[in-house]
Amino acid sequence: MDMNQYLEVFIEESKEHLQNVNDQLMRFEKNTDDLGYVNEIFRSAHTLKGMSATMGFDDLAQLTHKMENVLDAVRNHQIDAHTEVLDALFESVDALEIMVQSISEGGDGQLDVKLLVQKLQRIVAEEPAAEHAASSIEYDEFLQTLLSQTAGQGFNAFEITVQLERTCLLKAARAYMVFDVLEQAGDVIQSAPTVQDIEQEKFESSFIVILVTSESQEKLKASIMEVSEVESVKIAAVPIKKETEMQELVSQEEAATIQEVTVSAPSKSPVEEKRQLSNNKTIRVNIDRLDSLMNLFEELVIDRGRLEQISKELNNSELDETVERMSRISGDLQTIILNMRMVPVETVFNRFPRMVRQLSKDLGKQIELQIVGADTELDRTVIDEIGDPLVHLLRNAVDHGIEMPQARLKNGKNEKGTIRLKAYHSGNHVFIDLEDDGAGINREKVLQKALDRGIIDGKTAETLTDKQVYELIFASGFSTAEQISDVSGRGVGLDVVKNTIESLGGSVTIDSNEGYGSRFSIQLPLTLSIISALLVQMSEERYALPLSSIIETAIVQPKEVMHVHGQKVIDFRGAIIPLIDLKELFTVPNSVQRDHYSVVIVKKGEKTAGLIVDSFIGQQEIVLKSLGHYLPGVFAISGATILGDGQVALIIDCNALIK
Repeated sequence: MDMNQYLEVFIEESKEHLQNVNDQLMRFEKNTDDLGYVNEIFRSAHTLKGMSATMGFDDLAQLTHKMENVLDAVRNHQIDAHTEVLDALFESVDALEIMVQSISEGGDGQLDVKLLVQKLQRIVAEEPAAEHAASSIEYDEFLQTLLSQTAGQGFNAFEITVQLERTCLLKAARAYMVFDVLEQAGDVIQSAPTVQDIEQEKFESSFIVILVTSESQEKLKASIMEVSEVESVKIAAVPIKKETEMQELVSQEEAATIQEVTVSAPSKSPVEEKRQLSNNKTIRVNIDRLDSLMNLFEELVIDRGRLEQISKELNNSELDETVERMSRISGDLQTIILNMRMVPVETVFNRFPRMVRQLSKDLGKQIELQIVGADTELDRTVIDEIGDPLVHLLRNAVDHGIEMPQARLKNGKNEKGTIRLKAYHSGNHVFIDLEDDGAGINREKVLQKALDRGIIDGKTAETLTDKQVYELIFASGFSTAEQISDVSGRGVGLDVVKNTIESLGGSVTIDSNEGYGSRFSIQLPLTLSIISALLVQMSEERYALPLSSIIETAIVQPKEVMHVHGQKVIDFRGAIIPLIDLKELFTVPNSVQRDHYSVVIVKKGEKTAGLIVDSFIGQQEIVLKSLGHYLPGVFAISGATILGDGQVALIIDCNALIK
């Protein structure tokens, strides 16, 4: 049996358990009297230990075992959960995450955890053991699952206890010879002690092995007894639970978990979450399969557009009816596929509490991070890109936003600052707000820095509104930090944040009240693969404008167009906005005489512009295709799409057109 087939499951479940340990540790740190959190942490650490031992990742198993000892001492009131204990547990989680990440990237998951293990041992006054007796195998859920899946493949599972002669001098060598015999007969699933301890002779004279094999007990025993200095061999069949029994076991364990959490923390919402999870039936699907499914559906969308166009041209009622039904069904299919790709933003948010905790300690500040709407969903492609900008904004809020405790008390504030991270849906967009109750943005300081850097001139500075001043911090290289630190103010500025968000078809705005705090609001599209767009005509060419950037369309008469400093402008609802002729911008051959201007009003944050086209074609859902490596960095073009008649239409990046 190939253990590699379970590697993906191990990695995913390990990440889930580590995230749970992280979350519960953060909660326990705030309320060390509630040992219900410790029970949750212990359960995840215990499961992770068993999984790691089963898969042969000994460093993982060893570290989680030592964590268990500390957690067990805490919940039995043998030691207090003081700062040293919590810091050691957090440090252990960091090491475990590094090892799991190594495994997920194809590594061996090994890490030198000797010093960390010693630290955990000192906490519980535990002396490192020179030898380990052959403890019993614990058949946890993960091990039972592995064994249950062997039953249908014609394998048997045996628990084999090997006793070496007491006078044996080279115990590790003899054990190696036994393992060599066993591995020729089948697959070693687990051992006690671990393989690493056996190799280092950290056992007395016996050890236990779980073997999955098609060989008989008699043949196995005879083969092992042929190894010199083996005194005895005991082989017992492992009772393998059937799949239905495993489902019942999982349900019972979940019920026990619910009961325990309910007793220890009756007012906590995770109880309801666990009930919901126990009723849901889910499977894990590799993201590559979802990407392939999405690519196939994108081709279907293109063909759907082609069929709709043919149907209009032929004007056949039966064809019209069939195409209409196909469009409706494919629309439902599109919704299902897009929903399958949706991922809760908590997958990004989950790492922030630990980060803020560490940054707070490094800077000597007291900060509470509040997360709201973590279950809000975004397309996986957006989730993959939004993490780094949020990290940058959080670091900025911790370093520049929240003041030192003494300064907050002096200004009549609570010495503990608050950062609030909130996600919510609105229409076809997701908004992520990052708000702090810190010092806010100093308008004059920002203006002076922008003047010193030559970002604006003195005349322009006099006309800027507060919001326009705040947006200056997004300028390249802009930073108000007095000195460079490891947290922020490294000269990179927030322009990286703005550029990344806009490349996703989103926008970011700032609102601030000096002395009371700031708020960064990020607007993102739900998905990037299939978007709604307005098709426009320019001479013989067609272009697509994302609806997310459009305010409205308008017909403008030539007499309404004014000229300011050589730039065409119009009065749009009381505001003077510039006009951009896309024909001139993209050097489209001019074959159409205009007696009026067809204008698409687009926005970028607080800024607005009008794009002049020849005519509007209509709204359509299009598939966004990358221009690839052949046409990198084309100005104001974010991609292309294939229309129903097979023609390629370029997709215009409205954000790039508005300065």
